Amino acid sequence: MAVFDTPEEAFGVLRPVCVQLTKTQTVENVERLQAQLRAVSDSALQELQQYVLFPLRFTLKTPAPKRERLVQSVVECLTFVLSSTCVKEQELLRELFSELSACLYSPGSQKPAAVSEELKLAVIRGLSTLMHSAYGDIILAFYEPSILPRLGFAVSLLLDLAEREKSKQIKIAALKCLQVLLFQCDCQDHPRSLDELEQKQLGDLFACFLPGISMALTRVITGDFKQGHGIVTSSLKIFYETVSFIMADEQLERIPQVQPKPAVEHRVAELVVHREAKWVKNTSDKLTLLIKKIIECVSVHPHWKVRLALIELVEALLLKCSQSLVGSAGPLLKALVGLVNDESPEVQAQCNRVLRRFADQKVVVGNRAFADILSENLHSLATSLPRLMNSQDDQGKFSTLSELLGYLKLLGPKVNFVLNSAAHLQRLSKALVQVLELDVTDIKIVEARRWHSDQLSASPETAAGQPWSQMQKRYFRFFTDERLFLLLQQVCRLLGFYGDLYLLVDHFMELYHESVVYRKQAAMILNELVAGAAGLEVENLHEKHIKTSPDELREIVTSILEEYTSQENWHLITCIESEEAGEELTVKQSGLRAITSGAHTCQVPSFPAFSKPSATICSMNGNIWQICIQLEGIGRFACALGKDFRLLLMSALYPVLEKAGDQTLLISQAATSAMMDICRACGYDSLRHLINQNSDYLVNGISLNLRHLSLHPHTPKVLEVMLWNSDASLLPLVADVVQDVLTTLDQFYDKRATSFVSVLHALLAALEEQSDPPKGGERDTGPDVEPPLPVQVQIAADVMERCIHLLSDKHLKIRLKVLDVLDLCVVVLQSHKNQLLPLAHRAWPPLVHRLTNDDPLAVLRAFKVLQTLGGKCGDFLRSRFCKDVLPKLAGSLVTQAPVSARAGPVYSHTLAFKLQLAVLQGLGPLCERLDLGEGDLNRVADACLIYLSAKQPVKLQEAARRVFLHLMKVDPDSTWFLLNELYCPEQFTPPHPSLHPVQLRGTTGQGNPYAANVLRLLQELQ
Repeated sequence: MAVFDTPEEAFGVLRPVCVQLTKTQTVENVERLQAQLRAVSDSALQELQQYVLFPLRFTLKTPAPKRERLVQSVVECLTFVLSSTCVKEQELLRELFSELSACLYSPGSQKPAAVSEELKLAVIRGLSTLMHSAYGDIILAFYEPSILPRLGFAVSLLLDLAEREKSKQIKIAALKCLQVLLFQCDCQDHPRSLDELEQKQLGDLFACFLPGISMALTRVITGDFKQGHGIVTSSLKIFYETVSFIMADEQLERIPQVQPKPAVEHRVAELVVHREAKWVKNTSDKLTLLIKKIIECVSVHPHWKVRLALIELVEALLLKCSQSLVGSAGPLLKALVGLVNDESPEVQAQCNRVLRRFADQKVVVGNRAFADILSENLHSLATSLPRLMNSQDDQGKFSTLSELLGYLKLLGPKVNFVLNSAAHLQRLSKALVQVLELDVTDIKIVEARRWHSDQLSASPETAAGQPWSQMQKRYFRFFTDERLFLLLQQVCRLLGFYGDLYLLVDHFMELYHESVVYRKQAAMILNELVAGAAGLEVENLHEKHIKTSPDELREIVTSILEEYTSQENWHLITCIESEEAGEELTVKQSGLRAITSGAHTCQVPSFPAFSKPSATICSMNGNIWQICIQLEGIGRFACALGKDFRLLLMSALYPVLEKAGDQTLLISQAATSAMMDICRACGYDSLRHLINQNSDYLVNGISLNLRHLSLHPHTPKVLEVMLWNSDASLLPLVADVVQDVLTTLDQFYDKRATSFVSVLHALLAALEEQSDPPKGGERDTGPDVEPPLPVQVQIAADVMERCIHLLSDKHLKIRLKVLDVLDLCVVVLQSHKNQLLPLAHRAWPPLVHRLTNDDPLAVLRAFKVLQTLGGKCGDFLRSRFCKDVLPKLAGSLVTQAPVSARAGPVYSHTLAFKLQLAVLQGLGPLCERLDLGEGDLNRVADACLIYLSAKQPVKLQEAARRVFLHLMKVDPDSTWFLLNELYCPEQFTPPHPSLHPVQLRGTTGQGNPYAANVLRLLQELQ
């Protein structure tokens, strides 16, 4: 269709349809007009605007009843005209506004007319388009007191539609139209920014609508969640923009005490509101009730965009209405801080942005009223915190603690106003201590043991993403949600960052001393306070806040460190092993109170004089966690002080190393983590580097403590950990200490053997690493010239001397460890036969006893030592072995063979099987190294032949085959003959008739169980 650009052309086309519509008001005529309008350019239509609007307005104003479809068509056509043109006359704007609003008027009722949803939507869109089409200052001229009745009707109409309509589309359209009417539209067609006078004019005009708008929108906002988040967010936006505009402090400051009456009729003049002080006070009180209701509902709304809109509401009202709505500041601030740890990252980010803006602009700290309100809120929360922590579920606790965290962030350094109140500090601390109580009933904590000391080989870079290492997950009595613990950590760090650190540390130290029930929690809090004071993982919203000085922090850390590592707090009962428990209980009586873990979980009886307390699982678990938390604290302190922590290494490193050697896995891991933190903080490359660089005073401490072993029973553990985690450079330093260790072992072998043998094992493992392998042409120096022995050889000889005595110890654990040490001694002394052979001679009788008459575990370990001796001593052992050991080993193999032949698959997990396997695997090499005679070889072969049967477990068959492979190397002919006697795979025909045929006893049938293994061995022999 052609486009009519000139008014003349357009008039020619439009005149007939306009005349026709004026005569006959039908839907078809309206649609015909709208079709023609589409062919007219905007400029031409602007010239003919009033001409075209006339038939449409005439149709609307006709008093006769009209069909809804006709009214809808007229409104849609009118909207089309307004969207393409501008309204330049104030009177036309007012009349069109009234005519469109009247389309939904219901005589005798306050509610909109009961018309179709389509018509309602068309009228709403028409009103919105009309307000956007107003040209220039026409729109501002529209908002005069005289328009109040008509504007009030439209506003109430739209509010009613937003509140009561079921159609979501109509609700949203009504709210958008309301935004346009209240000058809150954010589209490009919105008029220019308003000056002060215009703002006051609109504020006075809209003030009379404030009660109706605020109450209706509150009902929408607090309605059913099912209405959709879009409606709630739009309602929230209109609410806070309307309130923050009408109640803006800037406007209210300029309102005169007496305002002249507007030049309008009396009834309209009564509608105009004078926003003087009394009105502001009354309105503020009523708005506070609505705001509380909104916050209560919206803060728990399931959709994150609604909670995001709540933050915008708080920001707008606190920034623009800090004086007029001072009564609402408490609920608004509470709502804001409650969203600090919202589950939605968008809400969290926006909340933190607003908090930072408030801090930058000193909205709270610079406003005495707000600061007082916030302090009072914190006072109130601190008062009720213990009760809330005891009664709420995890989600309730999370909300309460998020609120507490938000208050701390907002108050910043002014938090000391609350902390300086002894009553409130007491309540706050009791609540934190109460909620942080650990669940210490898990028996796995005590059960988990560390069997090897050589596991501390991590490097500080393994967890470089965080300032400190992570401890094992801990379980709490009063909550299970991991987020709560992270929240509590943040709360404690903020207290440390903004609060008076001396005051807080003193207070929690008192709790630490006051009762064992509080000790673990107080230690956790102290750790976080120090980390917070150093600014570790703390978001500082108050840029001008001065942190605790490094010297003050070091002073505080030193005092806490002394308390943590004191005898009564460091050496607690963590297990009920004879030697371990004995060590802990010999610590002075003051330490006895530390074995309990709280009256609610563990009952500890009263102890008569000179009796030893019986530690329960709960008390030991509690002690384990206390030590772990204190170790974690030492790691935190290192991270907090950085390189300054080097000044405290002399007092901190020794006790941490001691715990790294603890048999309780959790404690050992916590100590290792603490050492990793120390490495990172002090600039050491690895744990080895840390130990080597500080070995001089560590060795000195060990030497001093060995002289008073009853007071320092854990000293051997420190040396053990050092040896496992150091290198050859440490050995010259520890040479003298080793002599102290051996002397002390001689004195306390009946009480301290376990810990000392563990040290000797670590020592010999270190010596083995640096010992030189024997050289081919080396021989012992003659008697005339005896060169001094290397240090490591002398140490190994001294250690082996003690091992000989301890081989017969009554405790299996000690015998097993001594056999391991003995094995290492032989390796270290292998190139010094003059020292090794006499010691081997003396060690032989107790070793034979271990081999032939001991627990299977000890037999296994002793056989390993025998193999090592056989390899290093050779001929020296031949006759002893053949006389004392071989008969019993061979007899044991023969006796056990029928049992293993009948056993099922489970048998491979038994000690008997492992012993059989070890003997079979070791016999072959021993026969070869010791160069046994024919009779002894036959004894070995006879004992092992039965294990070539297919009925035996596969691993035993493989081990038996290896025995015969070694026997082939020593005596191939006898071995060949023996195997053929067992199974003969072929008949031997004489090369000449004069020779007699050879008949071997081995059967050639398919049912021979030895066939497969013998065939494989004979093939190897060929």
